[in-house]
Amino acid sequence: MTIPPKSEVLYDYVQSNFSDHEIYLTYESGCCGFEPARYLLNMGWHVTVVNPADVPTMHKQTHQKTDAIDCRNLSKQLLAGQLRGIYIPDQRQGYLKSLLRHRADLSSQLRSIKNGIKSLLLYHDIKIPEKYDNPNWSKEFIEWIAKLDWSESTIKMCMASKLRQLPFVDSEYLQMANELRAYCRKHHKTDYYLLKSIPGIGGYLAAAVLAEICDLRRFNRSADFASYVGIIPSMRNSGSSEKITGVTPRCRALLRTYIIESAWVALRLDPHMQAYYRKHTGKNPKSIIVKIAHKLLNRMLAVIKSGVPYQHNYALNNGKEIKSGAKQTTKQRGVVKSTSQSR
Repeated sequence: MTIPPKSEVLYDYVQSNFSDHEIYLTYESGCCGFEPARYLLNMGWHVTVVNPADVPTMHKQTHQKTDAIDCRNLSKQLLAGQLRGIYIPDQRQGYLKSLLRHRADLSSQLRSIKNGIKSLLLYHDIKIPEKYDNPNWSKEFIEWIAKLDWSESTIKMCMASKLRQLPFVDSEYLQMANELRAYCRKHHKTDYYLLKSIPGIGGYLAAAVLAEICDLRRFNRSADFASYVGIIPSMRNSGSSEKITGVTPRCRALLRTYIIESAWVALRLDPHMQAYYRKHTGKNPKSIIVKIAHKLLNRMLAVIKSGVPYQHNYALNNGKEIKSGAKQTTKQRGVVKSTSQSR
């Protein structure tokens, strides 16, 4: 049978025909989000939302794929207990995640408009003055573009249209980032400032982590957290040989990008990260920065779990420098403090 894809219609049908049954439901995550799951969970159903890539399938289903076949397969796998559900955020968290992704869309639009303007100048052999040729566009540069003397009205209209789009998208881009930070400062104040205490993590990244991941405390191990974000190696092991092919393609793409970028910032600010980077001098810099990003994830989870802001402590122990972060115990901090005072 086929019914309209609405949670209310499905619930009414089941209640009319199977009111004395216990209901188990599953569906693949996708464009419909988690609203159907939240609605039917509130009605007392057992709901499992699964990642489509994690649903066991046979080879023939790659050549014979229909909605009916997929539904039957999901039902069989649910009955056999082979499906592993993903985390279902509440409605407020879903709204916050949408704000984060809207800001990311605006960032992409802004970059596209700027690239379009530079491409148009290049196409018509107009050289950008050296003082303006950098990623940060100043008001003087935009005014210089607006004052260009075009010989035809057609190209003048084309450039004017692009320049009209630029300030609007730029304004929305900045406003959405400010709104995201303000919301997290108000509703996730403790976790927001705990994350900001880590070198390399600013206000926007702290807000992005809270928006995309929801509650970090749901991860029992740092390895689970790193796997969720996607900062773990992709490997193939066969017999005695093992091949690592970079980071896994399974990831939270937006968040992983932000954390890799913040790892470069942490490298400039944190002496411990600098020492780690120098220790691996000669290796692929991209591989090293991924390891530094993994360390950042460990620190994030540590400060959230412990509730203690990240801090640098230095002491001399047998002539060696000791560095400690959020995982350091109170007793250890006291030893470091007393040692520093004695010095």
